[in-house]
Amino acid sequence: MNGAGGGYLLPPIEPAVVSALARGEELDPQEARELRARYETTTGRFLGVVDADPADVAQAGWGVVFAQDADPAIGEALGPLLEHRRRQAAARRERRYREYRGPDGYRRGESVVDFLVRHRVTPGQPANPDRMPYYLLLVGDPEAIPFRFQYMLDVVYAVGRLHFDAPEDYQRYAESVVASERGRGRYQAAFFGVRNPDDRATQLSAEHLIGPLAADLAAGLPQGSVRTLLGEQATKARLGQLLGGEETPTLLFTATHGMGFPNGHPRQLRQQGALLCQDWPGPVAWRGAVPEAFYFAGDDLADDARLSGLVVFMFACFSAGTPQTDDFARRALGTPAAIAPRAFVGRLPMRLLGHPRGGALAVIGHVERAWSLSFRWPGVGEQVDAYREMLRRLQAGQPVGWAVEPLNDRYAALTTQLEMEKEEVAYGKVPDDLTLSMLWTARNDARNSVVLGDPAVRLRLDLRSQTLLDHPE
Repeated sequence: MNGAGGGYLLPPIEPAVVSALARGEELDPQEARELRARYETTTGRFLGVVDADPADVAQAGWGVVFAQDADPAIGEALGPLLEHRRRQAAARRERRYREYRGPDGYRRGESVVDFLVRHRVTPGQPANPDRMPYYLLLVGDPEAIPFRFQYMLDVVYAVGRLHFDAPEDYQRYAESVVASERGRGRYQAAFFGVRNPDDRATQLSAEHLIGPLAADLAAGLPQGSVRTLLGEQATKARLGQLLGGEETPTLLFTATHGMGFPNGHPRQLRQQGALLCQDWPGPVAWRGAVPEAFYFAGDDLADDARLSGLVVFMFACFSAGTPQTDDFARRALGTPAAIAPRAFVGRLPMRLLGHPRGGALAVIGHVERAWSLSFRWPGVGEQVDAYREMLRRLQAGQPVGWAVEPLNDRYAALTTQLEMEKEEVAYGKVPDDLTLSMLWTARNDARNSVVLGDPAVRLRLDLRSQTLLDHPE
């Protein structure tokens, strides 16, 4: 939603226009090969880690990647987390724990292929933890380590990112993760889905994303383990209770519009990606600028919020971050106008992860726009298998970076199918504009789902002995 002027941030676009953009885009050859290799060799399952269980950090390994010119104080602040992961990842072999910093860190302008080859790793192969750990934490803002580097590294590895404004935020996050992994908690999931009046997008996500996922996750669990807040229940005040308040769950999944602002707008860096709640009366009843009372931003997270052990998935535009230029048309259009002064991580996830009272474990969200094609395909209906598998893995206590691999599988499959369709057009097939436009949009959507936080964190749960509370709605 356009917070400055009201209405939708992106006007309707004809399939023929999007199809032309897709056909005009030239995918990097190495990127195409890696994605096709993943698609063709996995048959819907992750490419794998050589001779290792990817859910076991001691087998899969763990590493941290700093920008080459990173402030040394950041590494010092992360000390508790680095030492904790060293003990885990190096338990069997020392080389399965790595720190890439200084000359070994990420160099500005470096591609994923350049980075891998420089560290003697063959691109496009399954992760070999004796060469490079499977779990990789990028430390730095997307100006220092670009979002695109994260997307491509995530094709084979389980990648997360941390960025805060001050070293003390890194230290708070590190201490929160270590403390969380030393204990276990009671499992509870919450699904929060708005259904704004006269708004097709949130009506679709409420019916075809939140509803089915909540019902599926609740099956087989004790009553009260999973709560669903839809429509009129999905207010800003209620979200505040779910994010650090009395109703904070272990796992929170939200589906809302994300707030967007014009390039350089005073509220852009602070509130882009904030979650628009049920308080917004819809595009027909509300025509002007969207007030802060309608959406939940980082500034709305209470100072006394309790977020320990929480993992959040936010299905919303810009919920994880914003690139400087439009990711969806950057290469197809050549030189599109900038949509932000610089690339940045969203303030809400930064505040969640680095909260003064202890941060959440991880936030999974979108860089750029999110689209309904990720969960519903015209003529087919709801398609939530990737999200369902992700949630099942999280519920089973598997690491976040491994849990989100089904989304990367989808990215590889959609990219391969799109490139095959474009090849046929190049050889004379009449373009199917609707199919091309849907494949291209869905591919971009799958690619831009990212993990913020350490990809090796996991929900620390004991489902067998938990004491459940009754939460009548």
